[in-house]
Amino acid sequence: MILVTGATGLVGSHLLVKLLQENEEVKALFRSEKQIDNVKNVFSFYNQVALFDKINWVKGDITDIPSLELAFKDVDYVYHCAALVSFDPNDEDELRKINIEGTANIVNCCIDFGVKKLCHVSSIAALGDPKEHETTITEETEWNPEELHSDYAITKYGAEMEVFRGHQEGLEVVIVNPGVIFGFGFPKKGSGVIIQSVKSGNPFYTKGNVGIVAVEDVVKCMIQLMKSNCNGERFTLVGENIETKKLLEFIAEELKVKNPSIEATKSMTSIAWRVDWLISKILNRKRKLTKNTVAASHSKYHFDTSKIKNEINIDFQKKEDYLKSILKEY
Repeated sequence: MILVTGATGLVGSHLLVKLLQENEEVKALFRSEKQIDNVKNVFSFYNQVALFDKINWVKGDITDIPSLELAFKDVDYVYHCAALVSFDPNDEDELRKINIEGTANIVNCCIDFGVKKLCHVSSIAALGDPKEHETTITEETEWNPEELHSDYAITKYGAEMEVFRGHQEGLEVVIVNPGVIFGFGFPKKGSGVIIQSVKSGNPFYTKGNVGIVAVEDVVKCMIQLMKSNCNGERFTLVGENIETKKLLEFIAEELKVKNPSIEATKSMTSIAWRVDWLISKILNRKRKLTKNTVAASHSKYHFDTSKIKNEINIDFQKKEDYLKSILKEY
């Protein structure tokens, strides 16, 4: 029996499809019935609606240990996809509770219930910080606590420490660190926000780079790593390192809208995040820009994926092969 946390999210829902296509018996953890419709839409995208009824839904919350007892009963393998993604500093407490404490609860339950192996979905945000002369980030790049990190990055790194703690206590684990994940079904979240921004006519771009990956490739890597003898390792999952401007232009051309044409320089974005902070205080709304997100938008690091390619010999899809079908949703 397999348990998937975060089953109603992008990675979790696509993972459910693939696991059921392989005739696995699956439990799916959910918090709200309203979110289940998104999963059904993903199954429709793959023309696999008949498989949807085979999901064993279990209501629970990774921050509520008693609710996890039923979920973990008779479970052999766990895919931990649940997490909070937010770059608003006001969400720090919630990020810590869900991403760190929630992951610690999952790890503890895996140990207590005798789970054979855990796959944890982390992020490239939790990878290390290159030194001044370095431009490439690998799984071995050292995390520097003195560098500027978002609360999201800090909590995803903290979550990994909980997973490795479980490994030290005898639990078999693998960690995947995906880049920006593109996939069908969630147009108002994650990478969908990028697409919506281009569609709405946002004219700005930065000269930074971004690591992107198809959700299908993320799921494929997760399943193969769980079936392998790999244990106690983390893997960067980035299908393509691309200039942000080129990615935005590709999306604009596919949507037949105007290309972003105004460079948002470092000085401009430095002013913008401060203005956004002021507006958020006045209107009591969530932040859209922060000092951390602005810094990330100008970074030009390259994410190395040789480790995952050597481990399972995967060929990542190019954006032309998956983004076109996703963009039809918009």
